[in-house]
Amino acid sequence: MDYLSYNISKNLNRIRTSRGWSLDAAAEQTGVSKSMLYQIEQGTANPSINVLGKIASGLRIEFTELIASPPEDSYLVKISEVYPIKEGDKFTVKTCFPYEDNKKIELYHIEILPGGVYMSGGHGSGTREYLSVLEGILTVDTGREIQQVSPDEIFRFNCEEEHRYINNGTAKTAFICFFTA
Repeated sequence: MDYLSYNISKNLNRIRTSRGWSLDAAAEQTGVSKSMLYQIEQGTANPSINVLGKIASGLRIEFTELIASPPEDSYLVKISEVYPIKEGDKFTVKTCFPYEDNKKIELYHIEILPGGVYMSGGHGSGTREYLSVLEGILTVDTGREIQQVSPDEIFRFNCEEEHRYINNGTAKTAFICFFTA
């Protein structure tokens, strides 16, 4: 389940149960069927914007409250279940934790096949990137320096400007990176 579906399922369940509403009561208030509400709460449905609008209206909440990160202390991301936000012939980028107003960090999982290059734009004034290689060897061209990073190393750099991730090896390179301002 992607993070947006997860947020919706957790928030819908939290709001509904905090009001003491059964699924029947929520269905009556929102005009969305009990079975659809159940599937959304279970994370097995992919509701349309129209359905989400009905839910927000019926719950008398702002739409953003439905999709915002739920208040939680922990959350497990299964990278194999995250949909890529960018893909090329030789790279895949997945958002594990997106930037949010209440959490000033973004975390990504990136894979690059041998011979692949992923170009990244700058991430804004004062932004730093931290990356940890999980497998393979990664070459990072920050525009000011070129650094090779291995699995037992962590690299930090100023990422205000365009930079490149390069796999010069013969095996896939996978790494986690996060940004903070």
